[in-house]
Amino acid sequence: MNDALTASKAAYKFTHVLDLFSQVHETPRFPIDVAALAMDAANQFGWNDPITQVEAADIQRFEGALFANDERSKWCLLYNSAMKSPGRIRFTQAHELGHYVLHRSGQSAFNCSEDDVVNRDTDEATIEAQADVFAATLLMPLNDFRRQMDGAADFDGLGACADRYGVSLTAAALRWLKDTDCQAVLVVHRDGYMRWAFSSKAAAKNGAFFRSRQQLIEIPERSVAADTSISVHRTGVEVPASVWFPHARADLSLREMKVTANEYDTVMSLLVLPRGASVWKPRHDTES
Repeated sequence: MNDALTASKAAYKFTHVLDLFSQVHETPRFPIDVAALAMDAANQFGWNDPITQVEAADIQRFEGALFANDERSKWCLLYNSAMKSPGRIRFTQAHELGHYVLHRSGQSAFNCSEDDVVNRDTDEATIEAQADVFAATLLMPLNDFRRQMDGAADFDGLGACADRYGVSLTAAALRWLKDTDCQAVLVVHRDGYMRWAFSSKAAAKNGAFFRSRQQLIEIPERSVAADTSISVHRTGVEVPASVWFPHARADLSLREMKVTANEYDTVMSLLVLPRGASVWKPRHDTES
């Protein structure tokens, strides 16, 4: 990675330019035209190896790609032509732009899968996590994102943000979860089983998380997620916390929301627990 740039600093360099342009020309600030930004990125940094193409292409098994010509004098940014969601395309383009800005000196080609682009790492240890932080920060600047959410903790608020920034609901939800002090968990599932889950720091600290990367986890029978008669519940219903977290107190409830994520052919459930609520297994049970 360029030593002078972190993912957030690089994104905010563009943010300042976009803020000024919007103010001077009185044009809408969001959503961002990432393709145009990518084509102008070299000018912003004074580099002589610009991105000269941003195109849809048949790159099966990958969401996006970035590669240089043999001389490394110019770059081509590609996104999967099979993607139909504008929000998914925009985030993929921003992710690849992040690789260009941060990592192009280290390698000349990048091929990114869905798991690379929809990155759930909580630190910036890998280049995919760095590109994800860049994309999220560029498309959804935190100061504006926080104003838009304004204490909301449901799919209505997240959906409004997704529309404002031109990103998928998944991207907006992950942006919120990585920043919020609410105890919340996003569960993405298909055919009765979790594909993956992501918890806010506050939720994970109090035991509200799922090890979905390590094992196959079935959706709980008594959950809204498992109820096929409910396709959408954007603001949520109260359910016993023990439905999702067996060690929760019997009198503890959580709010469960549900929507279909068409761009990923999955169902998304958002679980919001009361602040400070712990669902850890009791210590005496663990010791025994």
